[in-house]
Amino acid sequence: MRAGRRLALAAVFEAEFGQRTPNAILERQLAETEADPGARDLARRIVAEAVAHRDTIDARIERLAPQFPVVQLARMDRALLRCALSEVLDSGTPPRVAIAEWVELARIYSGDPMRRLMNGVLGAHARESTDQASTPNSEEGVRGHDLRASQEDRRRAARRR
Repeated sequence: MRAGRRLALAAVFEAEFGQRTPNAILERQLAETEADPGARDLARRIVAEAVAHRDTIDARIERLAPQFPVVQLARMDRALLRCALSEVLDSGTPPRVAIAEWVELARIYSGDPMRRLMNGVLGAHARESTDQASTPNSEEGVRGHDLRASQEDRRRAARRR
């Protein structure tokens, strides 16, 4: 599925230059490449979400990383964050998987500082989402695949070893 993420990133990034819409760019790319259907669908979902909710995504970036105003970010960094949040906000991909993939793409395309920013923004978003979800009781079971042991629990486990 990384191919779908790369296609979406390329379309959103190229659109930053204002010549065409991200959807038109993506469709051109899909016509030129032989991406598998899953990658095509993921790319289309990410681009559609990034376009439809750009203002909301930008506001979320500003709130989660106020020291990095969206308008001052490099075009590639903006495209990376917009695509990543688009996938994490509205896709069937488990948040942990999407976060790991986007952190790696940030490292590849922009470098280690962007990798850290991406990890911070997506991690803060995931924590907020987990905090807003109701805590399941024993009858409901644990539905959150992204639940982590608390720092204290990890310390206790490390001491036992």
